Amino acid sequence: MAGNKSIAYCFPLNATYYNYSNNSTVASQYFSAVFSVLGLSSNLFALIVLVKTFRHTKSRSRSSFLLFLCGLVVTDFMGLLVTGSIVVSFRMTNSRWMLVDPKCHFCNFMGMSMVFYGLCPLLLGATMAVERFVGINWPFARSANIPKSRACYVVAAVWVTAGLISLLPILGLGSYHLQPPGSWCFLNISSQFPVDMAFCLIFSLVGLLSLFVSFVLNTVSVVTLLRVCCGQDSTQRRRDYEVEMMVQLILIMVIASICWCPLLIYILRTVLSAVDVHRDFVLLYLRLATLNQICDPWIYILCQESRLRCLLHKLCFRTKHSASTACCSGYDLPRGTRSWTPGSISSSDAPY
Repeated sequence: MAGNKSIAYCFPLNATYYNYSNNSTVASQYFSAVFSVLGLSSNLFALIVLVKTFRHTKSRSRSSFLLFLCGLVVTDFMGLLVTGSIVVSFRMTNSRWMLVDPKCHFCNFMGMSMVFYGLCPLLLGATMAVERFVGINWPFARSANIPKSRACYVVAAVWVTAGLISLLPILGLGSYHLQPPGSWCFLNISSQFPVDMAFCLIFSLVGLLSLFVSFVLNTVSVVTLLRVCCGQDSTQRRRDYEVEMMVQLILIMVIASICWCPLLIYILRTVLSAVDVHRDFVLLYLRLATLNQICDPWIYILCQESRLRCLLHKLCFRTKHSASTACCSGYDLPRGTRSWTPGSISSSDAPY
């Protein structure tokens, strides 16, 4: 049965020797506490900014994008809250996992949380890339009557998908394992059993595939957007807020790739080559992945439309319109103006 197997696999043979005397920086209890507090406060601040922006937004495409961002912020916040509270509690109290959770139920919950909150941001990033790709390349394929609730359904579908993947070990495919220094559970990377190797491959390949889809679609969207905004046809279509959304999406993709690729590639390489797992590397790569949940909210906070409009004017229209740099001093355009292209004014009432 899956339950018996998870109990057998939950604790490694040397789990009794796990202790918290490791003084390395990456395993420090203060490291975990600082990461959790910084990430929670950053995501809470970002959520407030996004909610405030959403209330003043009338553009349908931007409203949907903001709903995706809110889903991403909520996911990052809950991920840090759930996993961070468990790790910090065990580290601060010096509790022994084998004594607190002898049946591995809590370890399974921790492992499920790690997989769920790890895959959700990557899947949401790919989903937002698809949405922007369609919105930029085929804007008329989106009906003006599509309700904003569609974005909520899509976010819920991503959560369900990640949740089903995290449940696979409970259903018998793979297992969750206590990891050094004994305060967290994750994939059983070092196992040579086919079911454990299959689950590790699923986790790493889904994450890498999400990043690949994001890269390809975002690249095409950026090329299309630059051609429209900076080319001769810059006045043919209104590009209200689209540059802001694409810059945010590109930064989300870049940061996710930097933070997650080392861990995902290491898991893939370890499983395929059957090499010994270096526990310090796993913990280091996991810390790097956690940075994604801390950096993401600052993208939404810092990448505001006024700053990006100024940057676009500098890049594309400095030679054509010498007065375009005037808006950069205080970002003061006429009230109601949302155009990214000179000579065209598009209100926030644009249907797409």
